[in-house]
Parts: sequence; C-alpha cells; structure tokens
Amino acid sequence: MGKKKNDKKGKGAEKTAAKMEKKVSKRSKREEEDLEALIAEFQSLDARKTQVVETACPPPSPRLQASLSAHPDKDELVLFGGEFFNGKRTFLYNDLFFYNIRKNSWLKAEIPNPPPPRCSHQAVVVPQGGGQLWIFGGEFASPNAEQFYHYKDLWVLHLSTHTWENIKAPGGPSGRSGHRMVLSKKQLIVFGGFHESARDFIYYNDVFSFSLETFSWCRLSPSGTAPSPRSACQMVSTPDGVIVYGGYSKTRVKKDVEKGAVHADMFLLKRDGKDGQEKWSWSRLSPSGNKPPPRSGFSLVVGAAGRAVLFGGVTDEEEEEDMDSDFYNDLYLYDTVKNRWFPGLLRGSKSEKKKRRRGRKGGEGEEAKEEEAAGPAEVIREVVSEDGTVMTIKEMIPAAQEGEGPGGGEEEEEEEEEEEEDDDASACRPLVEPCPRSSALATVRLGKLFLYGGMFEVGSRQFTLNDFYSLDLHKMDQWEVLVEMDPKTQEWLEESEDEDEDEDDEEEGVKGAEGGDESEEESESDEDEEEHPAVQEGESLADYQTRTQRYWTGLARTNMGAEAKDKKVCKVATAMAKVFYEEQ
Repeated sequence: MGKKKNDKKGKGAEKTAAKMEKKVSKRSKREEEDLEALIAEFQSLDARKTQVVETACPPPSPRLQASLSAHPDKDELVLFGGEFFNGKRTFLYNDLFFYNIRKNSWLKAEIPNPPPPRCSHQAVVVPQGGGQLWIFGGEFASPNAEQFYHYKDLWVLHLSTHTWENIKAPGGPSGRSGHRMVLSKKQLIVFGGFHESARDFIYYNDVFSFSLETFSWCRLSPSGTAPSPRSACQMVSTPDGVIVYGGYSKTRVKKDVEKGAVHADMFLLKRDGKDGQEKWSWSRLSPSGNKPPPRSGFSLVVGAAGRAVLFGGVTDEEEEEDMDSDFYNDLYLYDTVKNRWFPGLLRGSKSEKKKRRRGRKGGEGEEAKEEEAAGPAEVIREVVSEDGTVMTIKEMIPAAQEGEGPGGGEEEEEEEEEEEEDDDASACRPLVEPCPRSSALATVRLGKLFLYGGMFEVGSRQFTLNDFYSLDLHKMDQWEVLVEMDPKTQEWLEESEDEDEDEDDEEEGVKGAEGGDESEEESESDEDEEEHPAVQEGESLADYQTRTQRYWTGLARTNMGAEAKDKKVCKVATAMAKVFYEEQ
C-alpha cells in the first residue's frame, strides 16, 4: 500500500484514498483467485487417482489444526489434513491416515477425489452406513500465510468402502474456519468460527444443523442470550443438547490495532420437542468445582459417563509490542451431569502415594492438607536447543479438592489400603507426560485419551509437534508414550528479507502440501504438468491464455462443478493458466 501525501487535502485526499483502496481490493481479489486456481489444480491432480492405495507408513509429519477422530466400530483413529509452518512457508495437507490401536501402527490411505488441502476444519464420526467421517469448512492459506481461502463445503468419507463424497446441500453456513461441529442425535450442529480476508475479519455465533436423514441444512434461531461471536471454542454433546465452552475472538480497537479476548464462559444450547419439531434455546451455565484458569488452544473430548476431559492450552499476556505465552499440560475433568469441574490428577507411582499416606498417619496431616489447599503449583524448567535457543516451559499442576477425582475419596482410600501391601518396584519410574502445549489433537477410544501433536512457542520460533500419547481414563495413573519427538531437532527457517526469493519459492512450497516425500511429489507434479498445453518458445502470457482458453475453462468447469457461474469459471481458468505459465 502507498502513503497519502501530506499536501493532499479535502476531495483530493478522498480521491487518493479511494483509488488506493480500489487498488488494494483488486490486488486482494487477484490473490484470492490465485488461491482458487491452486485449489482447483490440486483437485485436478487428485481426480487422476482412480483406485484406493493403502500403505504402511511412519507416524504423520508434524502439523496443526488437523482432525483426529475415533472410528465408531473399529479400534482405529482417523487423522485428516492440517498445516505446517517452518518459519518461512506454510504447507497445507489433505492426506488421510489410519492408526491401529491394537497394533500401534499407521496406515496412509490415498482415496480418489478427496477434499482439497485444508486446516482448521471440523470432523465428526457417525455410526450410520458402516461408519462415516463428516468434514465441514476449514481454510487454505497461501505459502506466505498472507491470504486465506475459507471453505464452506461438506464432505463425507464412507469408512466401510473408503470412498469420498462431496455433499452439495444449499442453505449451509458461510465459508469459515475455527468453528465447531458435533453430533447431536441425528444432526450435525455447527457453531461459530471466523472468516479473515486481507483487510478485515469477522467472528460468528450463528448455529446451523445438518440432518443426516434428509441431507439438508437449517439455520437455527434459538431463544435466549447466545454466546458472543467466537472461534476455537469447544463443544460437548449431551442428552439435553450441546454445551459450548470457552473460545477466542478479537476486535479492532483502532486502525491497524487489534485486541484479542479469551472466553471462559459456558452455555447450553438446549433442545426441546420431538425430532423434526425441536425448539432450541440458549442458557448460561455456572459450573461449580475447581475451574481451569482461562486459556485458549485447549483440547476437550468426551469420555465415559458424560465426563469431558480438558488438556493443555495457552494464555497470552500482551505488553505493548511484546507477548508472553504460558503453555499448559494440565488435565481437568468436567462432569456434564453434575455441571462440575475438578482437576484430573494422575495417581502416579505407588511409592509417592505411600509417602503421602504415611505423612498423614504420622501426625503431619495438617501440613498435607495445607499443601493440597495451596492451589495450583507452578513448575518452571528450561531446555536449551542445539542452536542455543533457551526454551522456558511453565507447567501448572492443579490443586486437588477433597473427595474429588475420577473415583471419589472413599474409593481412593480403599485403593490406597490395598496398594500399601504392594512392593516399591515403581519407585524409580520417571514421570512421563506431554510437554506443555496448545492445539493438541485429542480423541477417546477404548476408554483411553489419545493425544497427538500440538505446538508451543519460544519467542518468535514455533515448535510443531507430532508426538503421540495415551492415557487410561479409568486408571488415571500415567501417560503412555506411543511416538516420541525431540522438538530441538525440528528445522526452523528464518524469514527471508528477499521478497523476490520468497515469491519464487511459493509454488514449490504449496506443492509439498499433499504430504509424503518431497522428491516424489516433485516428480509426480512434473509428470502431471506435461499433460497441460505446453508453453511455446517466446509465447507471451496473453497469447498462451488465448490459445489454451478452451482447455483451462474445461478443466476449471470440471473441478468447480456444473452449478458454478460462467464468469467465475473463466476467472479461475485464467488464473490456472497464469499459474502454469509462470511455472515454466
């Protein structure tokens, strides 16, 4: 953007500003069309795949804002999509992985005609039809993460046949990411989210339902006071309706100044009436117990007996131009029936419990009670990476409440009496737990909490994780490590000051978005490019676009569908031709 000259006043200044705004708007529109062209190009590449290919593979690469879901019938987890930022470029994925819980093994499934690459979407598994994975919305970002394309499409993966299907149903939510979606009876409920463009952003608090029987969208109009617009909240389905907790939003305080807000409130979207004739209403909940401190980026999943499990998150403290982030790895449990929070404390090794019990029996009960009532304890540790970066990690250990815990006070005492007769074999066992993080993927299957990846920051450096843990929610004894990762070994590229170099590398960065070996992707893309009309020697962009207009228009129409407007198809076709021409 240019700057207005000081001598411009009155109408002259207004005209200058108007011209500038128009110029920026056109540039932003062109960049969005380029994103649409890249998305269409991905779809054309995927359309060439005609059969399902499944291969054993190592764990998925580090990524954020993917989806991790538990198969409704099999002992499997399903991971789809996500993004990765290496300090210089953003990579988007649409790969699909299956994790076999019993065998502790990963499988990559390449299925024809998948959704285009995305992150910050929502995925919900339903048992009907042999098991289905429903995906709505999300976003695609340019390699420099300055432009975003927000999806409003709806997809279903038929788990029994391993086939993707794009569901075209009118009246659904607008394009967005950071929204939340849950299964409530025979409906998918979508709430909130945000949409960000080059110049503005908007947060939503609207509610939509999608019927799994009629395959139709309906915008709900609940009575009562709704939650404020937000993204990144968490939703829990209950027999009475849907609980919405927390979230994040930002507002523009003044030009070029934005302020973020972390929400810690809780609401119930209640359903009344028979199926098909429901009446919905909002009401605010005030849970009791030991509540988690306000935070964003936490994970929340539902376990057995209507008990939700919260893990981790981050709080940001803004001071002028600096921002301090505290990451968590604590656990909290929320009883949806009693509307009560309590800390999810791990029982740990038997020797530690014996020490606490002997302290109480030896007349030190008052001291033990004082320690338990002292509130959350803060543990700080520092890790030095190979490049000399010092990572300071804060861990919050929540205080226990009397009688609270997975099994209650009386059961705890009975178990301790039985354990007192056991040996001290586990006394030297080191404490294993996920490091503090936000945005971890979480799901529950076979009574276990599965936790994949996440991220934490040190200064301007971001560490994206792909470690994998499980925790038995019945025993609540200790974390089990399924996949290890050393964050210090992750490569981080500082941003280049040479913008021309960045622009030249953009297309190469996006092509890595489908995951897998980069050299294989490059060779595959080279083969695919040869099938497009070749650029003749000395041919200008305009001449190339004119000569190949029919081809690119047909390709764009194939990818966008018959219902797309001709004008829109022509724009995408022109952008696709430009992208291909500039690659040569």
